[in-house]
Amino acid sequence: MKNFNPADKIQDLQYFGEFGGVNPSISDSSTYTFLSAKTMFDTFEGNAEGCYLYSRHSSPSNLYLDKALAAMEGTETANVAASGMGAITPTLLQLCGNGDHIVSSRTIYGGTYAFLKNLAPRFGIKTTFVDITKLDVVEAAITPNTKVLYCETVSNPLLEVADIAGLAKIAIKHDLKLVVDNTFSPLSVSPVKLGADIVIHSLTKYINGSSDTVGGVVCASQEFINDLKNVNSGASMLLGPTMDSLRSASVMKNLRTLHIRMKQHSHNAMFLAQKFEENGIKTVYPGLKSHPSHEVYSGMINHEYGFGGMMTIDVGSLDKANELMELMQERNLGYLAVSLGFYKTLFSAPGTSTSSEIPLEEQAEMGLTDGLIRFSIGLDNDINRTYEMMHACMKELEIL
Repeated sequence: MKNFNPADKIQDLQYFGEFGGVNPSISDSSTYTFLSAKTMFDTFEGNAEGCYLYSRHSSPSNLYLDKALAAMEGTETANVAASGMGAITPTLLQLCGNGDHIVSSRTIYGGTYAFLKNLAPRFGIKTTFVDITKLDVVEAAITPNTKVLYCETVSNPLLEVADIAGLAKIAIKHDLKLVVDNTFSPLSVSPVKLGADIVIHSLTKYINGSSDTVGGVVCASQEFINDLKNVNSGASMLLGPTMDSLRSASVMKNLRTLHIRMKQHSHNAMFLAQKFEENGIKTVYPGLKSHPSHEVYSGMINHEYGFGGMMTIDVGSLDKANELMELMQERNLGYLAVSLGFYKTLFSAPGTSTSSEIPLEEQAEMGLTDGLIRFSIGLDNDINRTYEMMHACMKELEIL
């Protein structure tokens, strides 16, 4: 990452609005006019640069955001979608068809798991779920029909870290595409620079950062994005997960402060993780030396943006977890809510929420316990004050 700083790439972008505005103009149209039928035909065939036909194909507002996110991830281009799943599912369906196989991390977002486990088989696509941290296990799961290695940089919700460079070597060896969901670690990790082929984000989370918009993006080569948007065979084009222009403009504005927010999220999460571990609570955070992949992750990240804002603690039981979350919400310490990247801390018990799609026996096998609480640490100004209040809640409930 020495010669690539994603925040600089975002800052270097400069757009002018139609009337000289410092924000690009929002194209609030579903369809566009042409001065000639020939230009319409050429646009439909993808041969007219700078012309727009219909907003499901593309729109100026979406292309502004595409360009910014591609710059951030260091890819040739990108394609935004109406949700994170609207980015993930077309990508995998574009890469795989009947009879193909995917090797995926066992700990991934519940919606992605449900797609791979329950829906993809209806298209003849099979998935083997593995411990992504064990490269030998990953390679052993590859078959002659495997087309994709899929992982999250930092997994949801157990915060396992994928060795992207190691996975990339396996992908190259077996002629596979390495697809990485980088939602938990924007700016901190640049997967393409480590060998990933395709990078996905749920824009809903850190990149937008205000919990008011749902969105996703696929960052990849021009060739792959062209395939996704092909009017005859592109999964993104034909499934229609189009992002609204107004939402694109909203995300674009928030993207500009991502570097400031990520630094504070990371600072606060590190402080709390260290304190909780000192208190004797089972704490998982990639920035802690006790994390099994701390050294691997430390070698991957752009340290300016830290180890991220996600952490987990285990309080022993679901009842205790629920009591603690309810009390913290009552004390204005955050919200008992799913998702992440908000200015306030969000907390949930993933086994009964964001990972509830994973069967209980598989949750137990991967180490997803009843007492696990996933925290998305907020932008609190005085994190020591936050810690003291959380500590008081834990003492009151006899967790400490």
